[in-house]
Amino acid sequence: MKTKHFLIAAGLACAALASHADIVVIANPAVGPLTKDQVADLFLGKSQALTPIDQLEGAPIYADFYKRATGRDAAQVKSTWSRVVFSGKGQAPKQLPDSAAVKKAVAADPKAVGYIEKSAVDATVKTVLGLD
Repeated sequence: MKTKHFLIAAGLACAALASHADIVVIANPAVGPLTKDQVADLFLGKSQALTPIDQLEGAPIYADFYKRATGRDAAQVKSTWSRVVFSGKGQAPKQLPDSAAVKKAVAADPKAVGYIEKSAVDATVKTVLGLD
């Protein structure tokens, strides 16, 4: 019984550590720094100044990013985008499978902005906002 409780506690501790990874918002090196409000507006369809690129909805980084950047959970984000799309005011961000794919897409598009783990940043993209 103690082993079962230990394994559950260890699993929860790992999940907590994973959800507290350093997340950064990245853009093409030509883009200047962004504020947290600007990032929230881009990723919630309130601004079309840049093209947001998401990670997969079920990925742990997805929920963590939206909670830190917008203060909303995944269900609230989905609801927001449903309204934006239904009203014809925009399209939900394209979802890519992982940080490597997001980084590659952002590096190739001067109007793209995305988010990845800080440890995945390299010279192909520029960090425009850190989310601690």
